[in-house]
Amino acid sequence: MGVNRRVLQWVGVLLGACVLTACVVPRSADNPVHTFVLAVDESVLRTNPRAKPPGIHGVLVVGAPQAEAGFEQPRMAYLQRPYEVSYYATNVWVDTPARMVAPVLLQSLERTNFWRVVVPMPTAVRGDYRLDISGLVLQQEFLQRASGTRVRLRAQLTETKEQRILGVRSLESFEPAPSEDAYGGVLAANRAVTRVLESLNDWLSSCLQGAGKESC
Repeated sequence: MGVNRRVLQWVGVLLGACVLTACVVPRSADNPVHTFVLAVDESVLRTNPRAKPPGIHGVLVVGAPQAEAGFEQPRMAYLQRPYEVSYYATNVWVDTPARMVAPVLLQSLERTNFWRVVVPMPTAVRGDYRLDISGLVLQQEFLQRASGTRVRLRAQLTETKEQRILGVRSLESFEPAPSEDAYGGVLAANRAVTRVLESLNDWLSSCLQGAGKESC
């Protein structure tokens, strides 16, 4: 009885020491953390034979993209059933979706040659127009036989001088994943974000041509 009591006391001491020294079981080499980046997929980029002369639309100021609730972290999100967001344990983005989209968005806008210059916020530059991105969602979906990644965002274009909202548009793209795992979701995400940004540029072009009419 005394021996058992001493054993239990030693176990308690060891557990307490483990907690105090942040003792954790080291991550197994069989389950390393994989970190991924979001980038433009060059293979799905369209050419633009009707490109306008450089700088035709003046200066565009771009606000920092804002994510939908639940997507403000680097953890990779996926859905196995509607309305329930889960996260991979050992697969993460290199940064939050919104922060990863920001430089890709700027590159996409600059590539069109529509703008004399594209300036990210924060900036003292007033600009001719302002683009704000909100409601960003980036998730892999296992809701059907073949999974895929969905990218969704809401864009708002404002004319700076008059502080007039020219238009608001929700855009999204769903791309099938080449494999039923996190890496397949990453490849699909890069294609999806590329297509969404091209759709955004198409909308901006039509919106400016229509100057706030139905096309915007």
